[in-house]
Amino acid sequence: MKGLEAMGEAAIRAGCRYFFGYPITPQSELPEYMARRLPEVGGVFLQAESEVAAINMVFGAAGAGGRVMTSSSSPGISLKQEGISYIAGAELPCVIVNMMRGGPGLGGIHPSQSDYFQATKGGGHGDYRLLVLAPASVQELADLMFEAFELSERYRNPVLVLGDGLLGQMMEPVRLPPEQAVAPPNRPWATTGARGRAPNLVSSFHIDPAELEALNLRLQEKYRTIRAEQTRFAVEDPEGDARLFLVAYGTAARVCRAAMRRARAEGIPTGLIRPISLWPFPDAAFEQVMERALGFLTVELSLGQMVEDVRLAVAGRRPVEFYGRTGGMLPDPEAIVERLHLLWEKVGVRHG
Repeated sequence: MKGLEAMGEAAIRAGCRYFFGYPITPQSELPEYMARRLPEVGGVFLQAESEVAAINMVFGAAGAGGRVMTSSSSPGISLKQEGISYIAGAELPCVIVNMMRGGPGLGGIHPSQSDYFQATKGGGHGDYRLLVLAPASVQELADLMFEAFELSERYRNPVLVLGDGLLGQMMEPVRLPPEQAVAPPNRPWATTGARGRAPNLVSSFHIDPAELEALNLRLQEKYRTIRAEQTRFAVEDPEGDARLFLVAYGTAARVCRAAMRRARAEGIPTGLIRPISLWPFPDAAFEQVMERALGFLTVELSLGQMVEDVRLAVAGRRPVEFYGRTGGMLPDPEAIVERLHLLWEKVGVRHG
């Protein structure tokens, strides 16, 4: 199944019944899939007149208690940032998909990871966070898409699924999650009518400074809870003897897996740390291997964004090197292995 179609079907099976979006490559197959499937299950698909309109339709549907999503690609997500900030400030659940393209500006449609800062540091205004999930296979595109709806409900917070054009266009076998019975969500805060009760108000507007500070403090407490409960990663160390660790997510992690095998064949005991939650960033992955690790090589489809979080996690205890390609170019395993040889010599360990 193609990655974008797997995401669409997983969203349907998770109970998504509202999609608002605007076409942009390389993610247009996802809204195309939703345009066909949502009417079949009694849902609503609407192609908005712009990305700004689409994200505000998401805001409205989420406030009214609907299970809703949107998808776009880098410049489109930039246009949605104001709405995303409003949704986070109003504490509404929704799912947002960004299949990244190269940038800055209009860039190109080839795979890239240059939206890491935008996704994890808050591309919009205010003290808010998104829970950011980074799949690396078609199976994970489906699994994390399905789970994203539950997480957004649990924390009343937008969840961003971050992929790229290569993952979206890739075809792999996939086992789809079971279809979830779509029951009306228990959302006592939603604007579903006020017969017999006081009206609900969904807003991010707080003119009273004390009231706004209370909201921000409450949000920070929620983000601390998410950090404690939703940090996700995978450590791959086939022989349990790794001394150098590649660090990569998404498509870059797939390339690094091939580089890891090649490096091990050349005598460099190499492992792979794959962050699955980009926010919260999995610092625990580095603590797990720190005692035996001699160094880390972060590989990205950008000129260095996640590497800043890797350096914060490592905190100067080991060397952290970086290798990246941009503009839609993929790093090749041979180039990564060359960097591993340099790092291996730098940390003072001879091999061969």
